[in-house]
Amino acid sequence: MIRKFLAFVLIFNLTACAELQQVVNQLPQGGGIIGNAEIASGLRQALDFGIDKQVTKLTQTDGFFKNELVKILLPQELHKVDKALRDVGLSKLADEGLKVLNRAAEDAVKEATPIFVDAVKGITFADAKNILLGNNDAATRYLNSKTQTALYSKFSPVINNSFSKVGADKIWSNLINKYNNLPFTNNVNPDLTDYVTGEALKGVFKMIAIEETEIRTKLSSRTTDLLKKVFALQD
Repeated sequence: MIRKFLAFVLIFNLTACAELQQVVNQLPQGGGIIGNAEIASGLRQALDFGIDKQVTKLTQTDGFFKNELVKILLPQELHKVDKALRDVGLSKLADEGLKVLNRAAEDAVKEATPIFVDAVKGITFADAKNILLGNNDAATRYLNSKTQTALYSKFSPVINNSFSKVGADKIWSNLINKYNNLPFTNNVNPDLTDYVTGEALKGVFKMIAIEETEIRTKLSSRTTDLLKKVFALQD
């Protein structure tokens, strides 16, 4: 009896999902009724809002450093560096080393925000309806998958310049030299530009996803007619 009940529930759920997808797939493309092009515009607008409202927060002082969602921590290979320096009374230098990694990310995101804006403009959502009916961060994930490589190549030199701009290169050179000069330690020379670039990009996409989720789940966050019209389809 229980198995029959579970089978019924499963069939009901699958049927409901299939019917929902069928309804959306059959939406006309013209005549004032929403279609793929308008859905894509709505999704792009949601991502633009994510950049404008959420990513902008990352560009402020402590935007990364005091935001536990995206704060850049030391890479694994530097944990031993951090511990060793603290053990010999260099806690202040270790703290500063962590802070400047986040400062570099904050500065770089400020410089690179137009890169993200252009990336969103260049996206064509061939699967707009499927993305709309996806998870709460489906559009952000799509943006990530389509732009990650290109954004990394553009973002990395910005991070590198930011290292110099905020003095992170000198601080880390000093920090690592002090560690490497300690007895009984193995020298380290991590690629911090690569590491911070990757972590900064993760932080950016995480904040965009937060705004997308807000728009998908809260009517009050749909502040334009287009957002109201498009995201009503997935309610």
